[in-house]
Amino acid sequence: MTTSALVSVRDLHVELGGNPVLRGLNAELPRGQITAVLGLNGSGKTTLLRAILREIPYRGEITFHCGHDHRHPDPRHVGYVPQKLTIDSSMPLTVRDLLGLAMQRRPIFFGFSRKVHATKAEMLHAVGADIRLLDRPLEKISGGERQRVLLALALQPEPELLLLDEPASGIDVSGQEQFYDLISRLNREKGTTILLVSHDLSMVGKHVHRVICVKDGQVHCQAAPNEITPNMLQQVFGVNFGMFVHDHQHSHTDG
Repeated sequence: MTTSALVSVRDLHVELGGNPVLRGLNAELPRGQITAVLGLNGSGKTTLLRAILREIPYRGEITFHCGHDHRHPDPRHVGYVPQKLTIDSSMPLTVRDLLGLAMQRRPIFFGFSRKVHATKAEMLHAVGADIRLLDRPLEKISGGERQRVLLALALQPEPELLLLDEPASGIDVSGQEQFYDLISRLNREKGTTILLVSHDLSMVGKHVHRVICVKDGQVHCQAAPNEITPNMLQQVFGVNFGMFVHDHQHSHTDG
C-alpha cells in the first residue's frame, strides 16, 4: 500500500529508568518534508528520535515505508545530528580526523585513502562550511561550525531520513537562521525527509512544513505551522504563542 508518509509511528511506549516517557505516541513523518517536534523539556522529544534510531527499547510500531529493513538503522538511510558532540580532550582530533574516522574502517594511524581526502572538502562545501576548518581542532571551533560538521557527517552518504536534535542549540540568532536556511535548502534540493527537535517556535515556523506538538509523552497536535492555533500552543506550553502562528512568513509548499 502506498503512503505519503516515510515513517509511521503507532502506539509508541518508552520507559527510561522505570519511568514512562512516551505514552502511546502516534505520528506521521511526511515523505520529502521537514517536520518539527516541539514541546517542553521532558515531554519526550529526544526520546522519540532515539526510538526511531533503535537506540532504546520501545513498545509499539515504527514503520519505514521505503523498502529498506530499518531494524538496524544504516547511515545510508538514516542520518543523525545530536544536540552536542562531547570531545575527549585526551584525544585532540581535528575536523579532518573526525570526518576521516567516520568515512573509513581502517585505523586512523594507517592514514586516510585518497578518496577520503578528496571527499572531506566536498562534505564541508555541501553544508556551507569553510574548508579551512579541516585542520582546526574540534574543541576550538564555534558551536555553529561544529553543527555544520556534524551535519556534513550525517549527510554522507545521502540519507532518506535526517534526524536533528536541537540542531541550532548554542548558536547565536544569526547563526541559527543560517543553519535553518541550510536545512531548508538541503530539503528542497535533495528531497530528504527531515525530523528536527526544537524549542524555538518563531524560527521553526519559518522553515518547516509540519509541526508535531508533544506533551507528557503523547502527540497533542500535528499540522502545518499555519494550522497550529494559539490555543493549541497554550495547552502544550502553558503560555500564549500566537505570534508563532500569525507573524511568520511560511513559504514552503508540499512536494
